Amino acid sequence: MSRSDETTFLGENWTQTLIAVLAIVAIAAHLILRYAVSFDAEILGVRGDHLPLIVALVLGGAPLVYDLVVKVFRREFGSDLLAGISIVTSVILGEYLAGTFVVLMLSGGEALEGYAVRSASAVLKALAARLPSVAHRTVDGSLEDIALDDVQVGDRLIVFPHETCPVDGTVINGHGSMDESYLTGEPYVMSKTPGSEVLSGAINGESALTIRADKLAVDSRYARIMSVMRESEQRRPRLRRLGDQLGAFYTPLAVAIAIAAWGFSGDPTRFLAVLVVATPCPLLIAIPVSIIGSVSLAARRGIIIKDPAALEKMDTCRTAIFDKTGTLTYGQPRLTEILPAEGVEVDDILALVGSLERYSKHPLSDAIVSEAQRRGLAFPEVERISEKPGEGLTGFVGDSELFVTSRRKLLTEDPDAALLVPPQAGGLECVIMLDGRYAATFRFRDEPRSEGKSFISHLKPKHHFDRIMIVSGDRESEVQYLARKVGIEEVYHSYSPEEKLRLVEAETQKAPTVFLGDGINDAPALTAATVGIAFGQHSDITSEAAGVVIMDTSLEKVDELLHVSRRMRAIALQSAVGGMALSVVGMGFASFGFLPPVAGAISQEIIDVFAVLNALRAVFPPKELTDY
Repeated sequence: MSRSDETTFLGENWTQTLIAVLAIVAIAAHLILRYAVSFDAEILGVRGDHLPLIVALVLGGAPLVYDLVVKVFRREFGSDLLAGISIVTSVILGEYLAGTFVVLMLSGGEALEGYAVRSASAVLKALAARLPSVAHRTVDGSLEDIALDDVQVGDRLIVFPHETCPVDGTVINGHGSMDESYLTGEPYVMSKTPGSEVLSGAINGESALTIRADKLAVDSRYARIMSVMRESEQRRPRLRRLGDQLGAFYTPLAVAIAIAAWGFSGDPTRFLAVLVVATPCPLLIAIPVSIIGSVSLAARRGIIIKDPAALEKMDTCRTAIFDKTGTLTYGQPRLTEILPAEGVEVDDILALVGSLERYSKHPLSDAIVSEAQRRGLAFPEVERISEKPGEGLTGFVGDSELFVTSRRKLLTEDPDAALLVPPQAGGLECVIMLDGRYAATFRFRDEPRSEGKSFISHLKPKHHFDRIMIVSGDRESEVQYLARKVGIEEVYHSYSPEEKLRLVEAETQKAPTVFLGDGINDAPALTAATVGIAFGQHSDITSEAAGVVIMDTSLEKVDELLHVSRRMRAIALQSAVGGMALSVVGMGFASFGFLPPVAGAISQEIIDVFAVLNALRAVFPPKELTDY
């Protein structure tokens, strides 16, 4: 959306909001004047309590009538077109209150419609806000803050603890770790030593790092994601809403019946009577009520519907695309396998290593300690701990020396150890040496969620998905491992944000898609999908890009969303189609003269009450919202 288009859109949206507020004020003033004050004196030939309604109809209804004329020339027949005719009809009949209600519902719906489009600028603002505006450059021992755009390739920059890395670069001094999971799709906090690469947008750990800038800010990975995000927002389609789809055939039908009634009878009153009965309140009221009710129900279940249109489209999606890390997995490494050397007991070596890892800041330490605690193992006392970055962890447990290191480090120092260490597999690992002898290999995985397999297996039979796929920035071995665990056959690995976006766009052209992700690198794909679902609240960017945010990172909540969407669509269709069917019956009576305009207005009000009452069912939760 260009800046001029965005300004125009925001102006139109504010206009609709003001019209809705005007209608509410007018209705309230009318009710006060009529029932609280009993002011029914005539002013300029108009009852006093009708004056607020007439003001609302003139200021709010006139733009709708103008749109009516424009749409007639364009041969567009939507529900708002019939609403425009209904407003004119209500004025002619003196049904000012009914006409003002139509103005309120139509303008309120337009304001709600624009929410999804406004989210485009919010996403870009969130992306820009995440990156620091300044960088800390060190020159000849002195530190200075410079604007991010002034950073040059080769500059020495300091990234303080917990700061966001400003540009892509290489560590030249310091040891620590960075959380790159939101950018790369890898689930782990990555250790950083001199020579390690760092990415813009990554969150630094506890230690300050000095880096060399390898790219300008505009060329860094984070900036590329912003560029892709902006490009995908500009190409994002605006789909027709449910009310417009139904109104596309209901409006011509109503107008045709009204014209036929006038033509065959020669009485213009029958034309007015038919249109009064045909006022599309089931479309203008019942559908928004069912949507708002479903949004409220979802919110109580920890599901935030940022784009109400997502509820309408969710049940139509036939392709499900999942990111891996934090979506189908827990996003944390777990100790999954212990391979002891001959004569070494698993619990014994785990207790020794767990006692040592309690004092380490390595990303895998928590996984080891947690597994030892889960097994109820006691931790012996540890002495003389040493942990040099890149060298491993050493300590004395009782009289035994324990050394935890990597396969590469071990084989560099002792090539003969290759005969003892098991072949390398997928995931991460560490090697344990006890008193200078090989003792065990610990293997780690980012394990799939416990409900992952049953959730995936029920999507096709229960929710009519035709295709299910994983698209991840992680390594092939890790993605294939997860796919086998949860039962997904279509696998795409090592994908960049740009590649994810292209794949989602291509799939969306074939069939409506739903994309689930939780990282910044997922934001473009979330926006390009028919429905984007973000897991958790740790990334404001992902949340802004998605139409739906799952607060609790649980696949069960995704299933609840699917059911809320299906239920909302069913209730909305029941209310709208049922109301229209009754209106068509009423139009038949009115066309034959059995239902005059006033009686027709009363009949339509009764139909509206039933339609709205049925739509209100969406607010109340059913007995069950999951089916797996």
